[in-house]
Amino acid sequence: MNYISTRGGVSGIGFSDAVMMGLATDGGLLLPEGIPQLKRDTLEKWRHLPYQELAFEVMKLFATDITEEDLKKIIEKSYSTFSHPEVVPLVKAGKVYILELFYGPTLAFKDVALQFLGNLFEYLLEKKGTSMNILGATSGDTGSAAIHGIKGKKNMSIFILHPHKRVSPIQELQMTTVEDKNVFNLAIEGTFDDCQGIVKKIFNDLEFKERYRLGAVNSINWARVLAQVVYYVWAALKFEGPIRVCVPTGNFGNIFAGYIAKRMTRLIDRLILATNENDILHRFVSKGDYSLGKVIPTISPSMDIQVASNFERYLYYLYGEDPVRVRKAMEEFAKTGKLSFSKEELERVSKDFISGSATQEETLNTIKEFYRETGYILDPHTAVGVKVALELYSEEYPTVCLATAHPAKFPDAVETAIGRKPDTPDSIKALFNKPKRVWVLPSDVERVKEFISQNAI
Repeated sequence: MNYISTRGGVSGIGFSDAVMMGLATDGGLLLPEGIPQLKRDTLEKWRHLPYQELAFEVMKLFATDITEEDLKKIIEKSYSTFSHPEVVPLVKAGKVYILELFYGPTLAFKDVALQFLGNLFEYLLEKKGTSMNILGATSGDTGSAAIHGIKGKKNMSIFILHPHKRVSPIQELQMTTVEDKNVFNLAIEGTFDDCQGIVKKIFNDLEFKERYRLGAVNSINWARVLAQVVYYVWAALKFEGPIRVCVPTGNFGNIFAGYIAKRMTRLIDRLILATNENDILHRFVSKGDYSLGKVIPTISPSMDIQVASNFERYLYYLYGEDPVRVRKAMEEFAKTGKLSFSKEELERVSKDFISGSATQEETLNTIKEFYRETGYILDPHTAVGVKVALELYSEEYPTVCLATAHPAKFPDAVETAIGRKPDTPDSIKALFNKPKRVWVLPSDVERVKEFISQNAI
């Protein structure tokens, strides 16, 4: 399987090179040349596989330049760090099913992809006999998951930008208490979109990128999307007929993985897209309005995003796999902060997605009522999804809601909703007495580049 850029300037590169490139050199995002169409008998064979074996079957379709033996080892190593034997168990709670994606080292769904990506990078760097500096931006969970995927690994350093004082206290501790010398936490005086903008500008400086051998762990890296495709297939195979999957999303990476799984398996009727007040993606699905607003800080901070960095990948398919049109659209968006769509395009969107949003008050009320009715405690991000899923519920399809973080990561919001904090896992308790390692920098591309140049491996 070879890879291409959404903007047409890269084609014919293998999986390993696509992983190492991260953001395409033409500024686009990398995608496989084709999406495999799985036959019904193949899916039946996969139905009862353990998670690691299913991951191998899905990933080997896309990672064709890695030997099957090596790929199996990377997958086994990656999911051995999860505390649940099923890796991502599916549980029934009231009318919906909850896919619990929070049993990795940082108790967030990002671990599913970033434990895999960290081991994959280490494997590829050793094969190539080279080193790499990882650069990424986080609105909360990505940073800690990336750091825990990379810390202590050979031939790698990691630089993670997060918005200063705009991530939850536990998310901050999970990043800043890591003492490994190859980890650099940069607290940027600005929003997540500022952090993401800095990262994109640095990656687009090709001379700087090559000199310091920069790699990406944000959801712009195809390997992250691939690892997330697996749990959609895993969930769908638990049912006899098609399902709907509700995804709380801000960056479009998680739900885009669901779109790939939908195309591959035809086991997902529609993806339910759920946003908080930062609702650019909901407005796109429901009204065709993809226009920037101001970022509103909420109790679900990982979704406090306006510029959805993976949206370009979906645009590529929506525009009939036309890279010239994608490039023009992204240039237009960079100038005007908005995109427009035809009636036919919006009809295509409606076959892939339905959507809704939740205010902070509605999110807290969902945590409260869902707990009262089922005894299940939701974190604020998952609650956004559950609120929308219940609002759009159809008896025709089993509805799976992705639980993207352990509720203990957001104890204040949970306590406000149900009157008590969730039980705190030992891994979180241990963070509070550890020293912090963090550098506060202004929202300035040149200052960040200077820091990287002084500390790169």
